[in-house]
Amino acid sequence: MLATLSPELRQYLVVTANYWAFTLTDGALRMLVVLYFHQLGYSPLQIALLFVFYEAFGVVTNLLGGWLGALIGLNRTMNIGLGLQVVALAMLMVPDSLLSVPWVMLAQALSGIAKDLNKMSAKSSIKLLVPADQPGRLYHWVAVLTGSKNALKGFGFFLGGLLLATLGFQGAVFAMALALALVWLASLVLLKRDLGRTRQKQKFRDLFSKSRAINLLAAARVFLFAARDVWFVVALPVYLSSQFGWDHWQVGGFLALWVIGYGVIQSQAPRLTGRVPDGRSAFRWAAGLSTIPAAIALLLATDLSPQLTIIAGLLLFGGVFAVNSGLHSYLIVQFARQDGVSMDVGFYYMANAAGRLAGTLLSGWLFQVSGLSACLWISALFLALAALLSLGLPRRSSRGPLSVN
Repeated sequence: MLATLSPELRQYLVVTANYWAFTLTDGALRMLVVLYFHQLGYSPLQIALLFVFYEAFGVVTNLLGGWLGALIGLNRTMNIGLGLQVVALAMLMVPDSLLSVPWVMLAQALSGIAKDLNKMSAKSSIKLLVPADQPGRLYHWVAVLTGSKNALKGFGFFLGGLLLATLGFQGAVFAMALALALVWLASLVLLKRDLGRTRQKQKFRDLFSKSRAINLLAAARVFLFAARDVWFVVALPVYLSSQFGWDHWQVGGFLALWVIGYGVIQSQAPRLTGRVPDGRSAFRWAAGLSTIPAAIALLLATDLSPQLTIIAGLLLFGGVFAVNSGLHSYLIVQFARQDGVSMDVGFYYMANAAGRLAGTLLSGWLFQVSGLSACLWISALFLALAALLSLGLPRRSSRGPLSVN
């Protein structure tokens, strides 16, 4: 069956399979680190610091990775990312006495570089495989790719909790490193086409977008993902464990199901928005989302069951956030240049990584000093800012592609 597909599509399927395999191990590793180091007695802020380099290096990687993809091709950036993740996992296969904060931060730095090389490669590729005059089709395939990735990340959360409970930390990391090494070796053989390499030499100043639409969308993305991670990355898992008494299986399983559902809804974003989105759509969905964390924070201050409030609120937040994320993922691919798509996409996901970095740091610090409600109020504020920035995005006046000039 694969032999009947075009060479371009076969290559894209390999890229997507690599992205899925990487995402599974990435989600599992994140859950392993959060739960294991909480078990060792690390404070929420210390756990957050373990991910600082993961997110910080993502900022640099997305910016330079987009340029690298344009220079050497997206197949090579994908393989570099897979190889670096294997190295990062291998670094964590040391005795507990050697798992110091600086060592884990360094391993997470490599993992962050690897993750963003993979994400940039996969999402840039789809722009080159869909005709420019078919925005609806582009929206559909971006939603499917992004949604399936997040569903697999959810399975990764569950896998992380499962492996920690059955194999222990080092055993779990070894199993993932071995599996991903096999995927990497297969990728070195199968990925051959220089997808995404630009025809013209790119200069350093071209790393930064000159498009007003992309700059505004990137700024909105900073606040969108900071709003999610400010309560989701550290505060929520620790809250579920410390306040509700949930064990590793329950925390990992619940968050896994949440992310899986998030991915499923994200893949259906084109049906939920009802049309090819524009700046007006981005504003409305972000504004609606901003009310949810505020409502959760208000309800936590009442006599209503905290467990019911958190679970119901998180499910609602996840569904609406999934649509926001899917809508944004389409807009950046639509706005990106055909020649040099990886540079525009890389610039945008640099902003994504910056938002995640800010959210991760705030998640640990705010939860430690003020609790979950403070994280939720900051989340609502960030989402309101994302909505305001979206007001400046291009709006569709016809069924044709959006203009980003």
